[in-house]
Amino acid sequence: MRIPLSFKLSALAIILSTASALATPTEISDALGRKVTVDLPVNRVALNFNFEEFTAVAGVDGWKKVVGISRAPWEGWRPLIFDRYKAAIPNLAAMPDIGHTDDSSFSAEKVIGLKPDVLFMSEWGYNAAKTQMAQIEGAGIPIVVIDYNAQKLDRHLASVRAVGKVLGNEERAEELATLYDAQYKDILARVDRAKAAGAPVKKVYVELARDGADTIGNTYNNTMWGAIITALGAENIATGKIPGPWGPLNAEAVIAEDPDMIIMASSSWVGKTKAVRTGYDIQPEETRASLTTYTQRPGWGNLKAVKAGELNAIEHGLARTLYDFTAIQFIAKRLYPEQFADVDPVLNFKNYHEHYLPVPYSGTWMLTLKP
Repeated sequence: MRIPLSFKLSALAIILSTASALATPTEISDALGRKVTVDLPVNRVALNFNFEEFTAVAGVDGWKKVVGISRAPWEGWRPLIFDRYKAAIPNLAAMPDIGHTDDSSFSAEKVIGLKPDVLFMSEWGYNAAKTQMAQIEGAGIPIVVIDYNAQKLDRHLASVRAVGKVLGNEERAEELATLYDAQYKDILARVDRAKAAGAPVKKVYVELARDGADTIGNTYNNTMWGAIITALGAENIATGKIPGPWGPLNAEAVIAEDPDMIIMASSSWVGKTKAVRTGYDIQPEETRASLTTYTQRPGWGNLKAVKAGELNAIEHGLARTLYDFTAIQFIAKRLYPEQFADVDPVLNFKNYHEHYLPVPYSGTWMLTLKP
């Protein structure tokens, strides 16, 4: 027996109205402390940034609700990592693009057209696109701001909890928040004990090792790696010596400061053949070979850090993430080896993959020049 079209449409209307009636307006506290009302449960999600953090909380099943992302900061910036997640998340390859604030391609119209129940937005993206944010909120789409870039413990925890509440994965989110909180506070407690025991203040230099030893890469002033160094009680030699949050530091200044430790921020940048390489596909031998070229810079052979074997590579993408505690542990262990003797940052990152990410750990993410 054929069912009349009018009956089908009526049934669909009833289903939709029932679903709407079951939705519960729920107040969400986001990373900025904003109170945002979201109708839960959500069925359609748009996501601007912090993709791995979203995955850790939501899992692969959570991606079934995602209807659009800003592709540039994942597929464009880190295509090799994107490809790995694409293999694990069935709908990621064809995911609609909502644009990106950094290149002015972010589109309120695209977001509104996808009809999400919520938009997760990075703090810097939210502030950079105020006009579009007003348009989206004017269309009745709530915006929940997520922020790991501020490198503040409370924002890390608020971000993961907000995602968990919106996605209905509060237990998993709380597990992640508890993990991060414990690891971060343990690091600072160990540093305090080291300082109390008379550990010296060491000088540290960080450089973005993307373009090879013949080019001076950016260093960081009170942000990213620079902020981590300061939080660990060491002296960031770039502090106050560059005009903005990041930029190159004069080669002579590095030699004059003679740092005790050097960190080369590295990654698997596409087309950057001279870079210090780290990531899922990189073996330690390749990382060390690319790292060695920096020891041949004029004057670097006489630096205390190079002589002591304290020339290190660390994956640039580890900073300002939900798993950045592993990178912080690595740096802290180089600064205070006795206090962190029982801490294995690499093993901790492996365990994080095993418990919270759909892609297996592999490759090289942090190491010293000398094994």
